[in-house]
Amino acid sequence: MTASTQTTPSTQPGPGVTPAADAERRFTWAWWKDQLLRRSMLVVMVLVIAYFSYRSARFGTPENLQTILVSAAPFALIALGQTLVILTGGIDLSVGSIIAMAGMTAAAVAKAGHGLWVTVLSAIVVGLLAGAINGLLVSRADVPPFIATLGMLTAGSGIAYVIGGGAPINGLPADFGKIANTTILGLQIPVIVMIVGVIALGVIMRRTSYGMRVYAVGGNRMAAEIAGVNARRVLFSVYALSGLLAGLSGVMLSSRVISGPPTLGQGYELDAIAAVVIGGASLMGGRGTVWGTALGLLLIQTLNNGLDILIVPAYWQSVIKGVLIVAAVAVDVWTTKRRV
Repeated sequence: MTASTQTTPSTQPGPGVTPAADAERRFTWAWWKDQLLRRSMLVVMVLVIAYFSYRSARFGTPENLQTILVSAAPFALIALGQTLVILTGGIDLSVGSIIAMAGMTAAAVAKAGHGLWVTVLSAIVVGLLAGAINGLLVSRADVPPFIATLGMLTAGSGIAYVIGGGAPINGLPADFGKIANTTILGLQIPVIVMIVGVIALGVIMRRTSYGMRVYAVGGNRMAAEIAGVNARRVLFSVYALSGLLAGLSGVMLSSRVISGPPTLGQGYELDAIAAVVIGGASLMGGRGTVWGTALGLLLIQTLNNGLDILIVPAYWQSVIKGVLIVAAVAVDVWTTKRRV
């Protein structure tokens, strides 16, 4: 098994193509068109930034950039977990409910007077346990990912209400807000966690055998198992990691508002899936990158921020995001067919 399961285009000349002939093909109209198609989301991102910067002087300020990054951080964690799941050909619909469970758990632990480390750890453990249940259902019981995670979505939402007795958990100590609102080197902790998470997972997926196994299982599970990959273990691990990251996102979100609302994270799974798809991942599995997901996420958050600044109604924002998702998939399918 080789890293060819990652569909990163090769920059080397093909067999029988001399470097001189390859150089002649560069910078032609066909070459430029191919480069634009390969990097279509980056082009869209640049155009979106240029448009909002032109329409509003407030958009391009450092303060607004910080706002975009802070808003993106909790979504980034669940989008990273969703990337791993989608790369194996699955889907995780439960991350929103896991966020709610983890946030409510963290709020309850904090209100009981336990320290910040215990609070964070409790949320992570709840997320990990929920993700592990998803992983066991998918990898061992062979329950379809859609059904398994849909069940966890429903159950998790109910558990979040049970933890708070059907109401939000308020009256939390002020220290609870330090988890998400502390600034280090000019960046809030969630932003630092997001940056570290993207870099670490990006390196793992491109440079380690684990990353290659994830791509292999998503590309062709039977072939991967013949090659010696333990597909069940890989599937279990990606759902467990998705739950863990959702748990960490939950404690950050609840810390930001210094409360534990049981509706926390509602609908977040849709934005996470959108970020992964816009970033170029295939819902069939085996193709996509962490860097693409990060770009897709930033594009969505930049759109949200810019449209809010321009006072565009929320329903029109939903229309624009929906069109963007469909367009991203259409471009991806078209470019894939052109390369075959």
